[in-house]
Amino acid sequence: QVQLVESGGGLVQPGGSLRLSCEASGLTLRYYAIDWFRQAPGKEREGVLCISPSGRSTFYLDSVKGRFTISRDDGKNAVNLQMNNLKPEDTAVYHCATDRRSYCSGDITEYSDWGQGTTVTVSS
Repeated sequence: QVQLVESGGGLVQPGGSLRLSCEASGLTLRYYAIDWFRQAPGKEREGVLCISPSGRSTFYLDSVKGRFTISRDDGKNAVNLQMNNLKPEDTAVYHCATDRRSYCSGDITEYSDWGQGTTVTVSS
C-alpha cells in the first residue's frame, strides 16, 4: 500500500520560509516524477512544481519561480519543497502526488497517489 505523508506546514509571516517534506512508504520515489499541488480555500487544486527522476524541475506556476525549489532526498525516500519569500497568496493546503510516470505531466486527473496535505498559512 502506497502512502505519501507531507509535513512541514505551519504559520509564517510574509517573507518567511518553510520547507515541506513528502515521505513515502510502499513506493520508491526516485523512480517517478513527484509533484506538489496546492489548494487554497475556495479555489481549485493547482499544480505548483514537479521533479523528474533525473532531478529536473518543472514549474506549473510562474508566481513561485525564484521563490520555490524542489529536491529529492533519496535516503529518506522523500521529496522536499523549499518555499522562500512566502506571500499571503501562497496560503493553501499543499499536497504531494505522483502519477507514477517518469516525467512531469501536470495532468491532475492522472494522479493516483496523494498525500493528505499539510497546511501553509502566510499571514502577519
